[in-house]
Amino acid sequence: MKKILLLVVALVSVMASAQVLEVASVEKLNIPQNADSKIAGIAPDGTYVLITSQTNNGLARYDLATGKVTTITDAVGAGHNVEISADSKNVTYREVTYAADHSRMATLVSQNIATSEKTTLVKSTRDMQRARSRQAIAPVVFIQNGELMMTVGTTSKVLSPNGQGRSYLWPSVSPDGTKVLYYVAGNGAWVCNIDGSNARRIADFRAPRWYNNNVVVGMNDVDNGHYVTSSEIVAYTIDGKKQALTNNSIIAMYPYVSADGKKIVCSTPAGEAYLIMINE
Repeated sequence: MKKILLLVVALVSVMASAQVLEVASVEKLNIPQNADSKIAGIAPDGTYVLITSQTNNGLARYDLATGKVTTITDAVGAGHNVEISADSKNVTYREVTYAADHSRMATLVSQNIATSEKTTLVKSTRDMQRARSRQAIAPVVFIQNGELMMTVGTTSKVLSPNGQGRSYLWPSVSPDGTKVLYYVAGNGAWVCNIDGSNARRIADFRAPRWYNNNVVVGMNDVDNGHYVTSSEIVAYTIDGKKQALTNNSIIAMYPYVSADGKKIVCSTPAGEAYLIMINE
């Protein structure tokens, strides 16, 4: 009986420490050192990353093969919720301006990476999120006044699976379109069905993003009330199995994942950037 108990304990220990993802390497990218910069995204094909400022102003492309940095735009707000097309050829970003009455306006622009040709997708508006959502055919989730919202076609509704008034952040739809990932302030990362049902907590980590339909990545950051003192990039299965992808030698924050899952990029408060290579 004692041997059986020891075997069970050993099996449980192995299962608890099993890898969620297999990390091949973690390397620092040779982007221009600038404490005001941060990563804003990675191309689906994994060939380049986008760099913006800590306040999301301007946008530049860092080629992972050559290390070359190319300015895309100097527009205010360009780094906020920037999107890269599935073929990695176009970048969609916003250009923020201020009207005579000081109201904040935004124009949605798509720019070709190779030619720099720009196309206006949404003319200047005060409600960019709603206008942007109504362009999509598939369900789109976003935050409005702290609530988790969903737009399908031209119809928007409050989703807020944990109840209204909870302050939701970082929502996204799973690659297969069946689930929604989101963060509840002070409570952790959650996942629910696309209709808002079956909400279940994953763990207490922030800035969650889908890695695939069953694994998400995010950051475990700690601050002293003034600045971040430590942060690691973590991976979780949606049923809560955890793996740290970086260690405490760097303050790694805000991960982005390439579409093939082979590359994860993140940045530090000092303006450094790191590339995490994942084995298939």
